[in-house]
Amino acid sequence: MRLRDVELGDVEAYARMRCDPVMMAELGGPLPGEGIEAKVRSDVASVAADASWIRMIVPDESAPDVVAGTVTLWSHADDGQQISEIGWMVLPEFQGRGLAKRAVRALLEQARGDGRGGVVHAFPAVTNAPSNGICRSLGFTLRGEEDVRFADRVIHANHWAINPRSDLPGAAEHR
Repeated sequence: MRLRDVELGDVEAYARMRCDPVMMAELGGPLPGEGIEAKVRSDVASVAADASWIRMIVPDESAPDVVAGTVTLWSHADDGQQISEIGWMVLPEFQGRGLAKRAVRALLEQARGDGRGGVVHAFPAVTNAPSNGICRSLGFTLRGEEDVRFADRVIHANHWAINPRSDLPGAAEHR
């Protein structure tokens, strides 16, 4: 598995992730297709400006055009404070292979090495057992439940947090 930056050619993968009722079941339902190209352009620009890390998950380096999903790290205001947040999506045919966990860990390791972000937050829906399991297994601390906004929708989520420098398994070797 490898991670690569989002590219303008990733419109189809974005549409498969964001416009599919199954993929978006935990995130308030599918998004309309007409905004996807603009979202990809915006994300490519954000990466180019180094404002966020938006990585496509490539499960097999021998098939670089096959994308399994995304993992993203970005900063935004939350209750007047800047926080770093991580999120991920993996297409159904790639789920259950550990790709999301490996991708989240890889991006957290990059953040640790880069010094980016400090404490990183994740907000999976309370009913999203696989994503909550990833948080738990990677050493995130559950801070409670709260309502968060995603794509202009309110999601009831678990609030997890991790400091990649100290909390990520194996972090002691990187201090």
